[in-house]
Amino acid sequence: MALRLRRRERPTLVTFVTRAGCHLCDVAEPVVRSAAEHAGVAFERRDVDASDADRAAYSDKVPVVLLDGREHAYWTVDEKALRRALR
Repeated sequence: MALRLRRRERPTLVTFVTRAGCHLCDVAEPVVRSAAEHAGVAFERRDVDASDADRAAYSDKVPVVLLDGREHAYWTVDEKALRRALR
């Protein structure tokens, strides 16, 4: 019996969840924006404090990187891992 691996689909949207005054966000955003642009994937920036749901889910984790709504990274961003995930 052969094992068949399912190929994951390439993400179509990178969401960067941030908050005003977050120094980690200031460092991570250019990395995330550049990786999305390089991969040709849409980028959106979302303020964690603008939504009760986001605040409940991500307040202690900002910055957060979501790929098609799934959490990919928080606090720090590994650029190589993000670029790999966007291929």
